[in-house]
Amino acid sequence: MPTGTSAEPWYNDEVIIVARLTAGCGVVEAMIKEDIRQLLAEAIERAQRNGALPAVPVPEINLDHPPDEQFGDYASSIALKLKRAAGMAPMAIAGAISANLELPRSISLVQVAAPGFINFHLSTEWLQEQVEAVLRAGEQHGQIPLGKGERVQVEFVSGNPTGPLHIGSGRNGALGDSLARVLRAAGYDVQREYYINDAGTQAERLSASVYARYAQLLGREVEFPQDGYPGEYVVDLARALVEAQGDRFLHLPQEEATREVGRLASERVLAWIREDLAAMNVAYDRWFSERSLYESGLFTQVLQLLRSRGYVAEREGAVWFTSSDLGHEKDEVLVRRNGQPTYFASDIAYHYEKFVQRTFARVIDVWGADHQGQVPRLKAALKALDIDPDRLTVILYQLVNVVREGKPVRMGKRTGTYVTLREVLDEVGPDPIRYFLVARSPEATMDFDLDLAKKQSDENPVFYVQYAHARTASILRYAGELDYRVGDVALLQAEPELALIRKMVQLPELVEIAAQGLAPHHLPFYAQDIARVFHSFYTQCRVVSEDVALSRARLKLVAACKLVLANTLHLIGVSAPEEMRRPTDSSAEEADLS
Repeated sequence: MPTGTSAEPWYNDEVIIVARLTAGCGVVEAMIKEDIRQLLAEAIERAQRNGALPAVPVPEINLDHPPDEQFGDYASSIALKLKRAAGMAPMAIAGAISANLELPRSISLVQVAAPGFINFHLSTEWLQEQVEAVLRAGEQHGQIPLGKGERVQVEFVSGNPTGPLHIGSGRNGALGDSLARVLRAAGYDVQREYYINDAGTQAERLSASVYARYAQLLGREVEFPQDGYPGEYVVDLARALVEAQGDRFLHLPQEEATREVGRLASERVLAWIREDLAAMNVAYDRWFSERSLYESGLFTQVLQLLRSRGYVAEREGAVWFTSSDLGHEKDEVLVRRNGQPTYFASDIAYHYEKFVQRTFARVIDVWGADHQGQVPRLKAALKALDIDPDRLTVILYQLVNVVREGKPVRMGKRTGTYVTLREVLDEVGPDPIRYFLVARSPEATMDFDLDLAKKQSDENPVFYVQYAHARTASILRYAGELDYRVGDVALLQAEPELALIRKMVQLPELVEIAAQGLAPHHLPFYAQDIARVFHSFYTQCRVVSEDVALSRARLKLVAACKLVLANTLHLIGVSAPEEMRRPTDSSAEEADLS
């Protein structure tokens, strides 16, 4: 007989208590959502064995947070999903499942609610224990074993080294880096990679553009290429060459000089890119050169492999990938008439290298939405190479509009055509960029509001969250030598205290959601929720008071909250400052933080 099962007729009421904790059955660990899901699965299996439910296939068991706290901490609609297969009313199914639950000490109460929900209430004792659990876990709180060490590569930004990164590339960097952090926290073996497009037409255009400006600075009349790169940065590159090399390149054959100038210019632009991404707290494990695909012979090898499989045709003076044989709408050029491989050809060789030579189980590419049409043809090429196309996921992100005073900012100073990432970094700093650019799902076009990003007020979400972390640090400093480590968590019984713990223990499930959906945008909103609940706790519960025992318990809760805030901010690459002041704060602000 399950623990605490009620004998009352649950099916006549809208909300019925069907089980209440009366004895412990072991401690459920921090991933409480998964544990409740397992409890439900075991109860359904038990109900089917004893005939309370028919032996039908069980769909995925879902759990959500009810919108109203009176309905508990978690709710499942599994009874509604089983209605058709079981041939029973959802309330009857929910009753049968609940009657077969064996409750652990983490659950204090289970309710069946119309039209067939099963609601779970976490026990106060278990919630109190989680403060200690969070502190024990430290920086590991929020990490889960979902990935089981599976090797995953995340390739992102990968902009051509032909000019400064624009703010859209910043969105790419924020998404890719945050996703890599989330996947690592979820137990995957993740490699971050930047693919350097240092071969092909774009690189040649930069070479010709910089050489023309270089020669013009030295008084040589050289026509600027019609398709050259505009912008002051090209002049900056040329001027740096004049300062470092003098007129040396004017004494070389122009073709050789242009090639050498282009190489040096690309190196300098790549250095800008590295500096800008590092300033935004974006890190890479490897920078991969497109040129190496050709120098190593890998491109030739992959082209021959496609040819041997019957997916290469030569016509109109070019080499084609016959992707139409694989259901793609049209064939694609691999090598142009002039003998130069296309970017698509490079992509095929590059992804072959990822999957076959480096044996990644999964590859995630973060691309701009304007590359959407390239996804089907690349997946077709993988299929032609006997690589499962489903092992490749391409995340497409939309444009970023920079806004000031409610109006779009169209052009930057260095390029004359777009707003650079460096310009926004210099104006608002890395934290608002990371926070704002991650906080929207990739498929949504977003406005980056420069004025809001700079506000030192609760209107600015990143300031609001960071201030909550700084406040926790300030409270702990104010407490001085009052040792919270000996605090008794059993004293944490007030609703604002328990509400804060309830929110804190959700971090592991948010990591799971973000990792499974490749959706780090859930984390900034979770951070705001934590900050909101903490600020509410702070205004309702005096932390340091004459009651030393209660003070120590509440300081322990504050320390745990500080850790959860820091871990969450780390997952999206945002700093967790120890000190901050609102513009209206006085120098005696810390004295008010008790």
